Amino acid sequence: MSRSVIYVGHYAIQRVFKVTLSLGILLTALVATAQNLVDYSKPVSHFPYFVGPYLAHQVPPPSFGNTPRVETLLKNGKLRLSLPDAVTLALENNLDLAIARFNLSIADTDIMRAKAGESVRGVATGLVQGTPGGGIGGFGSGAPGAGAGGTSGGAGGAGSGALGLVQSTLGTGAPIDSYDPIIVAGMSIDHATFPQSSTVLNGVQSLQQNAGVANFNYAQGFATGTLMTLEFDNDRITSNSLFGILSPELDTRFRFTLRQHLLSGFGFGPNLRYVHIARNNREISDVAFRGQVIATVSQIQNIYWDLVNAYEDVKVKERSLELAEKTLSDDREQVKIGAIAPMEVMKAESEESARSQDLLLSQNGLQLQELLIKNAITRNLSDPTLASASVVPTDTMSIPEKEPVTPIQDLIGDAQAHRPELAEARMDLNNREITRKATANAMKPNVDFVAWYGAYGLAGLENAGYNGPPVGPIPPSGLGTALSALFKNNSPDYAVGLNVTIPLRNRGAQADQIRSQLEYRQAQLHLQQLQNQIGIEVRNAQFALLQNRSRVEAARKARDLAQQTFDVEQKKKALGASTSNLVLQADRDLAQAESNFVEAMSTYEKSIVELDRATGLTLAHAGIEIEEAVRGEVQQSPHFEGVAPRKDAALDESRPQSN
Repeated sequence: MSRSVIYVGHYAIQRVFKVTLSLGILLTALVATAQNLVDYSKPVSHFPYFVGPYLAHQVPPPSFGNTPRVETLLKNGKLRLSLPDAVTLALENNLDLAIARFNLSIADTDIMRAKAGESVRGVATGLVQGTPGGGIGGFGSGAPGAGAGGTSGGAGGAGSGALGLVQSTLGTGAPIDSYDPIIVAGMSIDHATFPQSSTVLNGVQSLQQNAGVANFNYAQGFATGTLMTLEFDNDRITSNSLFGILSPELDTRFRFTLRQHLLSGFGFGPNLRYVHIARNNREISDVAFRGQVIATVSQIQNIYWDLVNAYEDVKVKERSLELAEKTLSDDREQVKIGAIAPMEVMKAESEESARSQDLLLSQNGLQLQELLIKNAITRNLSDPTLASASVVPTDTMSIPEKEPVTPIQDLIGDAQAHRPELAEARMDLNNREITRKATANAMKPNVDFVAWYGAYGLAGLENAGYNGPPVGPIPPSGLGTALSALFKNNSPDYAVGLNVTIPLRNRGAQADQIRSQLEYRQAQLHLQQLQNQIGIEVRNAQFALLQNRSRVEAARKARDLAQQTFDVEQKKKALGASTSNLVLQADRDLAQAESNFVEAMSTYEKSIVELDRATGLTLAHAGIEIEEAVRGEVQQSPHFEGVAPRKDAALDESRPQSN
């Protein structure tokens, strides 16, 4: 068989192996993804594919399609949407949540990195707020915190705000050895020619030497501050020296070495600090994602109530325009028979024009709210049917007969127990306590206990050109003889000792230790400040709720009075005691009062949303399972208090479709 055929066959085998291996890893990743079992804190094992840890992971691309639930709600060019439907669709499709979900897997990679003895890269906990609407975000600006690698905010504590600390001491301490075993192999074949100034040393004018080297080293660190190394060195040397007894000469050596830190870097605390911090950061990521879900659900509720407000306002404006048009038509008939002066028609035309303009502005506002809600509950609006569909809110606002009042201390207690920001700050304080202890340990001198044991082996053949003093017969031997001598401990090499390194001024370690203390104290103050701030938020949310409840009552009374005034004017006109202009003015006041009432109801509903957010009870009150939000698959629809189905929802099919 020719050499070229052998090469082609070898290349084909390699290609088949690589393709099979890649397909196996890809299928494993796809199955894990389909079952939501991807855990990036665990590395790829050498089994069953030995080269698995050395191949790049393929993270599945994100989905840009909407969930099928959208299609079930889209009928006849209209998206009939209840508040639970809107929140459910947001949990499945909202891009803020989709972006924030990656932070959970990013935190997993830090755990895998820390288990190898590497420093952590940190996690992101800032809210992603790229969805406009509901009082959040603007147009033409990027999503705060939506950059690659996570969000913009740090994990609580010092240094996370604008103009804060550039780099924290978090994780600082004594150097950590790699917990992943490392094998280093070096093999070479060398030929060298050395001109000699004299024949005294080697008996030749030009020394020629061929050498083959095969060295292997194994190293692994342990969480106790221990480093284990194993060296296995081999070489084979031939030369034309007349005074070399062996040619070729085979040398072999092994050495097993242990090094144990006794002061700086001793024990599990300093050496597992990255692992503890990474696991705490993973919990921080979970809590931060919960905070993202709360923020998104609150925003969706606010957008929905803004939509309801705009929808009801359009209905008010349509009714007002219908009355103005009817009044104008009646006045024109009255002018024809000479019952009223033509001036009344001109006033009616002016009112009809004003009502038309009011309706147009209200319809534009409704179309904007429809666009905002569709953007918030979908991944994209590329479907022309969905993009052009009008949204019909099937829920409306309701207000209890008597406002339940919870003692403020109970509300603050709920906030202290459930607000994600507080949980993040507490866990960040734990991380800084870990760092505080690690930096104190790093201030100690480096005192290492060192011990090794090894042996040497020698073998070879008698140099046929040997021209030195007689040495007696040398039995022929090879690598087996050298290895036998090595493991029989014929030539042992062992030692114990101490290595001491004392930095005389130790200024770098002092600076890190002091700074870690300062940052820890700063984080304590930050936690207290956050508690105070949340207490103010809860009080303000409760004040706003009570105030907006009073505003609803006042708006309802104003609407009822405007209705009574309008009814009186209509009756007077029927009796000839009033004019069309006065009736239209009363109707205009009624329309404004109705719009004010709808807006007051919307503001009241949003104040309930804010109180839930301030106390951290949004998910609990809505019955939202955080595991479903993590998966983006909602099985049980959420429920909300203060929501009632609109009685006239069936009549809304006749409303024209938005353009």
